Amino acid sequence: MSLGRYILNRLLQSVPVVIGIITITFILINLMPGDPIRIMIVEGGADPEVIRKLESRYGLDQPLHERYFNYLLGVFQGDLGESIHYGVPVVEKIFERLPATLLLVVSAFTFAISMAVPLGVLAAHRKNKPTDHLSRIVALIGVSTPSFWIGLLLIILFAFHLQWLPSSGLIYPWADPDSVRFLEGGLLGSTLVSIHPRLAVLYQAARHLLLPTIALGTLQMAAIMRIERAEMLETLQADYVELARAYGVSERTILRRHAFRVAQLPVVTIVGLNLTSALGGAVLIETVFNINGLGRLIIEAIQNLDYPLVMGTTIFFGLVFVIGVIITDVSYAYIDPRVSYGERE
Repeated sequence: MSLGRYILNRLLQSVPVVIGIITITFILINLMPGDPIRIMIVEGGADPEVIRKLESRYGLDQPLHERYFNYLLGVFQGDLGESIHYGVPVVEKIFERLPATLLLVVSAFTFAISMAVPLGVLAAHRKNKPTDHLSRIVALIGVSTPSFWIGLLLIILFAFHLQWLPSSGLIYPWADPDSVRFLEGGLLGSTLVSIHPRLAVLYQAARHLLLPTIALGTLQMAAIMRIERAEMLETLQADYVELARAYGVSERTILRRHAFRVAQLPVVTIVGLNLTSALGGAVLIETVFNINGLGRLIIEAIQNLDYPLVMGTTIFFGLVFVIGVIITDVSYAYIDPRVSYGERE
């Protein structure tokens, strides 16, 4: 089976999953107590005719099953509806908040993988030595500590007591230099402004991104490092590795050429599956660090009973997870030639 056909088959198989996500979310959001129209017109003393028109505009006057099938039909036509609270298309609101969440999640995974893989390999190579013990303690603390609590600790230490880094907000690396406050960066920030404004923007972006990245990436780093260490230990004890040692191949060559690539299969799996947990963690981290991303958008949508926005963001996260699983499966075949795209022996 070709790669293109394999991906097409997996996409078709994911359609029932997406329909299931839509159905469950639609039922749950409509079971919640409260009326989104009355939340929107806070005063509560609005003209009944106005309320009736608003309910008709958002389809809330229709029977539940009719609203469900209309919404399902709209989704397959690319229409996620209109936000009740913001009064704009849901798709537009998602893409407005997406860059902040994307930047945060990508930074967190970059931090997690760049730290976890070397530490996992090093811990396996020096099994039961101080380096191994230290790595295991760091991993244990990482998987045992909630991300939001790490974020609060980082804010208290680095933003409140030491005042080295900002505790809220996010500056995009591509932001207009005229819209960024450079004075917060102290002497270095002022120096970079005099050299080139873009350097100062990148510096400010890194300062604002550092604490949320560590808070969100620590759990991912710990999980990946534990898998990396376990797989490297198993691979280093395999028969073909012992044979290579018997032929006098150096330990560095064994690590780099014969053990490392094979041990990455479970790591690829955990990275792909952790994408969803990272998006879920972003909801809390964006709230802690006051970042206007998709996570805060979901919280606001639930608080306002904004049915279309809750549905739209949930579907978006579901699609990201499905695509992440497909990319993981494709990566399997690239890393390990023994894995095929469903071909029969």
